[in-house]
Amino acid sequence: MHATPLGRTFDDALAGVPLGLFASLPRSDQRLKAEEYVAGLLAAHGRKTLRNVAGQFGGFGGESQGARKQSVHHFISGSSWEWEPVRRALAVRADELLGPQAWVVRPTVVPKAGGHSVGVAEYFVPGLGRTVTGQQSFGAWLASPAAGTPVHWQLVLPAEWVEDPVRRQRAHIPAASRALSLEENAGDVALRAVRSLPGAPLPVVLDAPGLDPVRMGRHFGRAGVRLVQRVGERTRLRVDPQALPGHGGLPLAAGRLVASLRRLWRPGARGSLTMAVPVALPGQPDGSGGQRLLVAQWPESDLPAARLWLADARLSPAEALRLAALAEVVDRDDELTAARVGLRDFAGRTFQGWHRHITLASVAHLARVRAALPAPGAAPRGGGRLLLRAG
Repeated sequence: MHATPLGRTFDDALAGVPLGLFASLPRSDQRLKAEEYVAGLLAAHGRKTLRNVAGQFGGFGGESQGARKQSVHHFISGSSWEWEPVRRALAVRADELLGPQAWVVRPTVVPKAGGHSVGVAEYFVPGLGRTVTGQQSFGAWLASPAAGTPVHWQLVLPAEWVEDPVRRQRAHIPAASRALSLEENAGDVALRAVRSLPGAPLPVVLDAPGLDPVRMGRHFGRAGVRLVQRVGERTRLRVDPQALPGHGGLPLAAGRLVASLRRLWRPGARGSLTMAVPVALPGQPDGSGGQRLLVAQWPESDLPAARLWLADARLSPAEALRLAALAEVVDRDDELTAARVGLRDFAGRTFQGWHRHITLASVAHLARVRAALPAPGAAPRGGGRLLLRAG
């Protein structure tokens, strides 16, 4: 039995892999390899490289370390199994465990040196206030007040990748793939996520400042999905004088609007302040679908730290704030667990390899969430947050 650097055995990690998620893989050896890969992600210490994951398998059958690494590399980058059915099964299982209230969609930029990894380009990261060279993706997380877990992913492919025949062939980019705007990438992964679960569609919390709210509103409105979208303080909005008598109808920056409406500030949870006001997007005539609800929440006496959201006008202020708070749950769980399951660690170069690795890393994340549940099969609906501890 192979012991990991953390003192756990590989068999212990394998026992924690959620069952039934790999039924779509056509061959039994592929299903076994998928379970082993997830167990390797859970057991390995440090970066979850293919070599590190393969090293957790032990010397089964006299297989050398080099042979194990080659086998793992082929399974991730050169095999034929499809990741979308695994993600749909993951969505169903996560829905059962968490009782989620929304999908939280957020971008991630992973810095990469050199230009060999698929999709590497220069991207502006609002949180850093600068441009970073790396891979950008959008992840769709199922989220409840207790925990969030990633399920669906979309890798951003800039024009220099899809329009360069050499790069395209080297990275095995599918023939149907094309360069999309950031709004199209975010919308595509969000609606694919929404459709992966039966029943009434869950709302989408789009935690991606900088995306055009007009385009996103139209995209989700046509699909009948309620949207709560994070916006920057410079986003220009118009308050309807009929909704707020005495206030002019000229467009103002969202941050200035919040600061100017002190009479609408209300105490929120954990010493915060909140505000909600009906607004419209400039250039959108009344009745055209441009109506929104601007909601904000910030620590008391720290208005510049406010998070600003445009919510579907059908949501109440309390509903919009509750949904927006799920983005903080995902922020926390991403920070705590991304490095533990290798969400940012894939060092391969192919489109297929990236998608297969991040799919199995998402399964590993769900395994950690399931282990933190208070009792087997008990979904923490409306309860306290799970503690996804390191280790």
